[in-house]
Amino acid sequence: MLYQIYEWQRAFLGPMSYFAQAGARLLSDRHAPFAQLPGAPRLAATYEMLYRLGKEYEKPEFGIHTAIAHDREIAVIERVDLDLPFCQLKRFKRFSDDPVTMQQTKDDPVVLLVAPLSGHHATLLRDTVRTMLREHKVYITDWVDARMVPAAAGTFGLDDYVAYTQQFIRHIGAKRLHVVSVCQPTVPVLAAVSLMASRGEATPLSLTMMGGPIDPRRSPTSVDNLATNRPLSWFQGNVIQTVPPNYPGHGREVYPGFLQYAGFVAMNPNRHLQSHWDFYQHLLRGDQEDAESHRRFYDEYNAVLDLPARFYLDTIETVFQKFLLPRGLWDVAGERVKPQDITGSALCAIEGELDDISGLGQTMAALDLCSGIPDSRKTGKVIEGAGHYGIFSGHRWREVVYPQLRDFIRQFNGVHHAAGKSPAARKRRGRQPVRAHT
Repeated sequence: MLYQIYEWQRAFLGPMSYFAQAGARLLSDRHAPFAQLPGAPRLAATYEMLYRLGKEYEKPEFGIHTAIAHDREIAVIERVDLDLPFCQLKRFKRFSDDPVTMQQTKDDPVVLLVAPLSGHHATLLRDTVRTMLREHKVYITDWVDARMVPAAAGTFGLDDYVAYTQQFIRHIGAKRLHVVSVCQPTVPVLAAVSLMASRGEATPLSLTMMGGPIDPRRSPTSVDNLATNRPLSWFQGNVIQTVPPNYPGHGREVYPGFLQYAGFVAMNPNRHLQSHWDFYQHLLRGDQEDAESHRRFYDEYNAVLDLPARFYLDTIETVFQKFLLPRGLWDVAGERVKPQDITGSALCAIEGELDDISGLGQTMAALDLCSGIPDSRKTGKVIEGAGHYGIFSGHRWREVVYPQLRDFIRQFNGVHHAAGKSPAARKRRGRQPVRAHT
């Protein structure tokens, strides 16, 4: 019922927000006579604030049409490479009419960016994609808003996320692929590759885990405490809603985006309040550059998607309450997840020193769990002064993190180490173990 009430409120505020938008434009256009009236700038700023508070924030576009690759500007086309009910695998295909540049891009490493399914759209990684296009072929998981997936498509849980990840890896080709997971997907990605290794399948050339809750018991944050201090039944009864009739996913149980957004804001209410006050002051002063920067940030930040209820509840229970991955007790579709079976992939764990979502040590736990990977092919990096978003977006990402990640990927590109088969895989295949080498 709460979702339906929200939709009624949105329908009521929609026309008012459009009226406020029209008023803001009418009073801020310096060529319009109304803009010359006394108090027009203040009224225009007020109207714009009302418009942005009441408008609906649709999913943003990646908007990446060009990129700098090998010191030349080249064209980029975004295309869907694999279309599944809950996710699209997208590729950013680069084009150039310069033969030398084309040859250089042809030889670039292939990277799969696994975007989080945790409220915001995959476009939150726009800066990550744009930067990596300099020297990589880039794919990304673009998760679908659950309210837009018809109920006939069935449920989607954490096990399904693992299966989707495996399907994407196989589709691209593990033997030429580097996987980079950001935040929440570090857990299912590690599970997906672990299961592939246990079955004797080829695994990616390298795995990079960035700011994820591999072991939330280490340096727990307010996010971790929220998940552990309440029983699963509380989440089921308080945040799970049913999609109303005006969406294709009518009847599907979800964790609605508007509730997630309220949680995001509640984590730092003073910061958001100050940001909006500063925006109002920028409008009054006519500081359009800073005002536009605010618009761009909040157009992205305010755009949220609904999560499938099963996936959300599975994540709360498996990752944050029972810690099944680090305890070695996680079964996916009846198969035990064994990170120690991964031997043929290199591994990099990246954390932000000031990360208040995934605390220090949580991502580094992957290095300990993947005991089958020699130390010579494992590395951990803590980025000084970086918060959660700073490790994959902004100047620290571009100037500090990316050069190290690029070098790590280059180091192991095209070098697929012989993978030792797990005991279970050896038994199935009837082969003797093959020692990993560096």
